[in-house]
Formats: sequence, structure tokens, C-alpha cells
Amino acid sequence: MFITSREKTIIELIIKTSGKHTASSIAAYLNVSVRTIQRDLKSVEKILKSFELQLARNSNKGLIIDGKNEQVFRLIQHLLDVETIDQPPQEKKLQLLLALLQEEAFKIQALSVYLGVSISTLTTYLDELTEWLSRFNIRIIRKRGVGIDLLGSESDKRKALAGYYLLNFHEELIESIFLLENEKCSEELILYYLKPNYLLAIDRLINATFNSFQPRLADFDYIRLIVHIGITMQRTEEDFQLDEDGDFTSELSHEYNLIRKISDELENAFSVEFTKEDLVYLSVILKGSKLQAADEVPYDSVLLSQKIKNLIQNVSSQLHVDLTIDFSLYQGLLAHLEPSLFRLKQQMGLFNPLKEEIKRKYPVLFMAVKNSVEKEFIEIDEFPDDEIAFIVLHFGSALVMREEEILIKALIVCPTGIGTSKMLASRIKKEIIEINSIEISSIKDIQQHGNLKSYDVIISTVRLPFLDIDYLLVSPLLNEENILTIRGFLRNNIENLTKKKHFIKIPQKETLSINLTKVGVSSILQELEDVRKSIQAVLTNFRVYKMPHQRGHEQIIEKMVKMAEKEKLLTHVKNVLESLKDRERKGGLGIPDTEMALFHCRHENVHELIFQVTHLDEPIQIKGMDGKIMYMKNLFLMLAPVELRVRVQEIVSLISTSLIESPESIMIFSSANEQHILQKLEENFLDYLYTNIIKE
Repeated sequence: MFITSREKTIIELIIKTSGKHTASSIAAYLNVSVRTIQRDLKSVEKILKSFELQLARNSNKGLIIDGKNEQVFRLIQHLLDVETIDQPPQEKKLQLLLALLQEEAFKIQALSVYLGVSISTLTTYLDELTEWLSRFNIRIIRKRGVGIDLLGSESDKRKALAGYYLLNFHEELIESIFLLENEKCSEELILYYLKPNYLLAIDRLINATFNSFQPRLADFDYIRLIVHIGITMQRTEEDFQLDEDGDFTSELSHEYNLIRKISDELENAFSVEFTKEDLVYLSVILKGSKLQAADEVPYDSVLLSQKIKNLIQNVSSQLHVDLTIDFSLYQGLLAHLEPSLFRLKQQMGLFNPLKEEIKRKYPVLFMAVKNSVEKEFIEIDEFPDDEIAFIVLHFGSALVMREEEILIKALIVCPTGIGTSKMLASRIKKEIIEINSIEISSIKDIQQHGNLKSYDVIISTVRLPFLDIDYLLVSPLLNEENILTIRGFLRNNIENLTKKKHFIKIPQKETLSINLTKVGVSSILQELEDVRKSIQAVLTNFRVYKMPHQRGHEQIIEKMVKMAEKEKLLTHVKNVLESLKDRERKGGLGIPDTEMALFHCRHENVHELIFQVTHLDEPIQIKGMDGKIMYMKNLFLMLAPVELRVRVQEIVSLISTSLIESPESIMIFSSANEQHILQKLEENFLDYLYTNIIKE
């Protein structure tokens, strides 16, 4: 067991002065920051756990070690004999990795002296790093008389270094970036390598670039992109060039343009020059990033949408719980899986630090999801457990969110991802019935938040050094200790929680029932109206056009949009066409193994839902969703306004997935028979109304 000298001092101090020291007083005693002590206390908890002891707090928040006396005695005996180190093993291994990445053959003795550890400790670190690096196709070569070297491609080395930072120092990176923004960081290098001025410039550029885009990057991927760009700049400066040619495709054009914009600014500010390979490498990283808002994902991902619906159906069958009408689950999975599948195809899988805990907490759900994912996504050779664990969080959220009723307003700050934040919110609702209203905020947004004091409790999965208000630090999976902490906070702060809230006299049972009914009826009527209007618009605006052979699909789309304008369904044809072209540049829209293609966009100049088809006498070539060239005879056009309520989004999604839900559907939608297609749409809408509206 590795233990730092400061961790040993903290344990000895708590044993000697049981209950008298808090994190703040220990920080003052050791002349370090409270954040440093809080970080050390996490390691102390792990050490105590190995001795069947717990770190607890008394009523005055004083730290005590809880457990049997004989176990405390064992701990004291161990501390007398243990050899301490000055830094945690993760930091030492980071320094070791950075040294090996300089591509110099280091001898064991020299590395031992450089790191200030014994040869046996260094050997342990090398063994652990060897296992870690093997995930990135990198080998540590040890040769007698020569030394230790790394064998692997430059892109794999960059991914490995970024991955190590994000897995082991994610919170430190967040903290460093916020300190840089507030001009409170005095370190020459962040975590032994990253240049502070580079990180600050990258952060500001990414923030400025993506603030104008909706949806924005999820917090974890925001930090991930900063780290990758920083590493790319420094590796390029050090003359470590990417060997392989960047595999640039039109699928990356949108991301490439964004990266090019950021890199141009960085080249102007610093003496660094990005190569084309650097830009393609970073475009791939951006393409594999998750987005903040699940409801902004385009619904023309026909193949993926159908696979997700099959996945939900499969998991539902295994668990004997119907999740097929949970549109929030569908949206979350669509938002997560699109970049996830891209990452896997590019062999840049994301590591999930919560994987083992998820597998322990949800073993049956994990197995059900794993079975369904492997059955549905056969094009992926191996779907790693790290990615499956993220998917499990989405299903876990859907399952937990079925039973809640609560009373206090909470704000959750959770940068790990969409599924994790939803899971945490659902767990809190289930375990702490007092909390009624829960909002989720990103790290970036919380600083601009108007009135944090309007929340009764702020709960975060990471430290918030920039926040001048009390908050509770919890695990993203909300363990039992976290639940007790939140309950304890609410119990100890009843006066503060109710201070600004006036108790309302409870009305008679009949009056209360009428008020609740009014709220319920109003909400239901709005949903019914949304569904009615959207279905009516689709059926009323549906057209089947037949055109002779055209030179290209652009002509067909232009004619269809102009005809929609004549019917006053939209305005500003040019803007709508440009939006359709932008979507096409991001990837093919032909549906493989059919003669159909779905062109789709949401635009402010579209007034209502439009779903139309043009049938061609002769097929024309277009790019398919799988990237291959295919022949199209039926061009479907689906246009929608920018702002769509949830029920309307469900209708849009229903239409796109129904195109290929069965061989019969493919045959009907390919028939160019207006009556048959309308009948099929009506059948789908009736089934939707019964399942999602009438049955509910």
C-alpha cells in the first residue's frame, strides 16, 4: 500500500485529536489549501477501509476514525512501519509516462533517481503503466543494457496521455482551468506538463466558438477537447509529428472547420503551427464528443434510431418492464450513442471511471444491456464494458424515474455526462423524498447562474473552488454515505430551508383535488393539442411527387421546397436549402439496402411539419448513411420548425424510424403510392396515440 507523508500525518493527527480537527483546521496546521486536504481525505478513506475503519464526522464536523479498537491498533502498527512517499502513485506514474513519452531510452537506475522512488516501486509503476498503455496499442519495451522505451504511434501516445489525465486528474483539470480564468493560478506547468497560457487561451477560444452553437459540448468532453488541443500544441512544438496521414472525409467537414477556426487563432497568438494531420486528429476527437442537450439530436439518423428502439425493446423484454414509450430514454441514448459509435469505429473508446461501481450496483441491468447492445450493434467487433456502463446509466435513470414525489428545490452540478446527471437526479428523487424540484447545471453555466441562493441545496460531483456558497460533494452514483450526508444537511438546516418560504394553509380535500385536477387537465390538453396539430400537419401536407430523371438530388429538393413555399408552409427558400445542404455535408442521407433517402432539417423559416416524397423514374447516385455510394429512387423531405415540444419531437422521430421498421414498411414507403403511404402513416399514428396517449 502506498501512502504519502501528508496522508500519514493526517491519519496520526485524527487519531491523536479525535473529533477536534476539521478539514479547515488540518489545512491551517499543515499550511496547505483546504482543497488539498479534501483530496487527501479521499485517499485516507481508502486506507482506512482496508483496515475495516471509516472516516466519520461528529456534530461539529470534527473528523474521527470509526471502528473497532483492535483495527485502530492495527492501523497504528502499520503506520510505524510503512515507507511513505511524497506524491500519490498517480502523480508519480504521470511523471514516469511523461518521461517515457520523450522517446529517450531511460535506464531503470536513472528513472528511479529521477522519480525519487526505489527500483522495486518503479518496477510496480512500470507494470501498471504497461497494462494501461496496452489499451492504446502502446508497449513498454525493457532491454537489458539499453533501457526502457515506448513503442507506438504518435496518435496513440497523445490519446494515452490525454486519457491518463482525464481518468486520474479530471477534477484537478477543472480546478486549474477555473483558477486560470480567475487569474489565481501561479503554477509554471499544470500537472507537470500542460502550459497554463495555452490552456487558458484554448478554454477561451472553445468557449467563444461553441457558445454560439446549440447544443453545446457536455462538460467532460469540453475539458477533454481542451486537453487534446493542449497536448497537440506541445507535442507538435517538441517536433513529435503525427506519422499517419489524416483520414479526412466529408463526414468530418463540420468539425474540421471548427477546429481550423480555433487553430488559426492559436497560431496567431503563439509560435506554434498545426499540421493538417493535427487538425484531422482533433476533428475526430470533436466528432466523438457528447452534447449537452439530448433533445437537439437530429432525427434523420434513421438506422441508429431504429437500432435504439430495438435496443430498448430488447432490454424491456429481459427486465419485464416496458420502457418503449419512454421518449426521454430514447433521446438520451440517441445523443450518447451517435458519438459513442464513432469513437469505437475510430478505436478511441472512452474510459469510464464508474464502470466497476456500476457493474456492482446494477449487475442484472448491466447484463441485460450488454446482451442487447451486442445483439443490435453487430458491426462493432467488441463493445467495451466502459461504454456499456454509460448506456446502463440511461436505463437506470429511466427505471428509477418511475416513482417520485417530493418538496425541496435542489441544483445538481454534474459534468460527467447526460446519463450520469439524469441518473444522479433520479437517485436523489428516489432516496430523498423531501426534494421535489431538481435542476441540472453544467460547470460552465453555474458561474453565470443568476441566483444560486434560490436553491435549498446544491449538490455537486466535483469540487467547485470558485463557488462562494455551501454545497454538498457526492459520488455520481450517490452512495449510502452521500444519502446520509444530504439527509443530515436537510435535517440540520430546516430553519434555513423554511426561512424564506411561507407555509400555505392546506385547503380542504375537495379544493385541493380541484386545483390538482386543473393543473393536470391543462398539461394534458396541451399535449393533446401538440399531438393533434403535428399529426394533422403531416397528413395535410403530405405529397407524392413524380419526376422524370434529374441530374442531381439538389434540383429535386429545390423544387420540393419551392412548392412548399407556394403553399405557404415555409418562407425564405434559399435559407432552408442552405440548412439542408449543411446537414448533408455532415454525412450521407441515403438509407442503405433501400432505394430511399431522407433529407431533413429544423429551420426558423419552416412554419409547420412537412413530410413529402418524390419518386424518380430513373435512380440517381447519392451517398448513403454508411458512407457508401447507393442508388436512390425515393427522396423523402422532412422539415420542421426549430422549436419543437417533446410530443412533436416524438412524432418526428416516429416518422423517420417507421421508414425501415419492417420489410413491409420499406415496400410501402418505396411504392410511390400516396394512398398506401398515407394509410401506413395513419396506422403508425393510431398506434402511437393508443400506446402513448390513450393508454397513459
